[in-house]
Amino acid sequence: MTSLISCSAAGAILVAALLLPSIMGFFGKNKFDVNGKTVLLTGASEGMGKSVGVQLAQKGANVVIVARTVGKLETAIAEIQSAAKSPSQRFKYISADLSLPEAAPAVIAEATTWNNGQPVDVVWCMAGASYPSLFLDTPAGKARQQMDVNYWTCWDMAQAVLSQWLSPTAEKGKERHLVFTSSVLAFYATAGYGPYSPSKAAIRSLSDTLVQEVLLYGEDVKIHTVFPGSIQSNGFEEEKKTKPEITFILEESDPIQSAEVVAANAISGLENGDYLVTVGWLGSLMRSCAWGGVRRNNWVLDTVMTWIVSIVWFFIGMDLDGKVRKYGREHGHPM
Repeated sequence: MTSLISCSAAGAILVAALLLPSIMGFFGKNKFDVNGKTVLLTGASEGMGKSVGVQLAQKGANVVIVARTVGKLETAIAEIQSAAKSPSQRFKYISADLSLPEAAPAVIAEATTWNNGQPVDVVWCMAGASYPSLFLDTPAGKARQQMDVNYWTCWDMAQAVLSQWLSPTAEKGKERHLVFTSSVLAFYATAGYGPYSPSKAAIRSLSDTLVQEVLLYGEDVKIHTVFPGSIQSNGFEEEKKTKPEITFILEESDPIQSAEVVAANAISGLENGDYLVTVGWLGSLMRSCAWGGVRRNNWVLDTVMTWIVSIVWFFIGMDLDGKVRKYGREHGHPM
């Protein structure tokens, strides 16, 4: 009975720690006010990116979306524009393959020209793709392709826009936001995501580097990273074609969120001023198990969550490892 009460108390503390930042953010100042601002969204022709565009348009933002396929861009920009808060808002799409190193500077230059010669206020990197596969089954070159579309697109876009925002001639006192999109797999990687997880972990490392490095130039630029889990989308359906059976087993209890919910929760976290933004309870638990020395959103609450989850995750990790061992015994050598 004492053990049960202790577990209940720990659960109550954990729930309070998860909810309190949202409650505090509800009453606090909006730290990601996009009304009248210009935002540039990569990978925004469908899925999470398009939903972010729609919701930011509803909040009064001018929106530029970037992706490769013109047809999808045309459909997406029409939907985003129809959600505008005001007739004065402006919208544009740019077709570009951001996996090419020369693409990001050209996109930033085009967006700046369209924005009456002024730098955009927000860049949110969402371009990417997932190719689940067991490590030894991964085709040659596929892991490099994953780094190209997931990590290098972020690096190139960040370098292009920060060169503009942090230049000696940049307008001072004007707050700007650079937002990366990683994955909960950057906190805790599971079997079957060998080609994908390292590219998302690299984004988190880049974010940790930049959040400190931009302080060399002042306080105007804010860095954030969003960590979605499973999103119901065309990309999610595409993943199933190569996803190993053991990965399906490990993910069977994971919540699958709609693109609209993920976008709304991510924007809410940014409005709260969070640095590492999770979009659901599982992501928050995984983040708490991986804080380390990284700057926290709220030092007190996040540290308490870390203490609790470090115990809880011991059992979660044993359970997941046990499922992998059981699968190996039942199905034999995977090759």
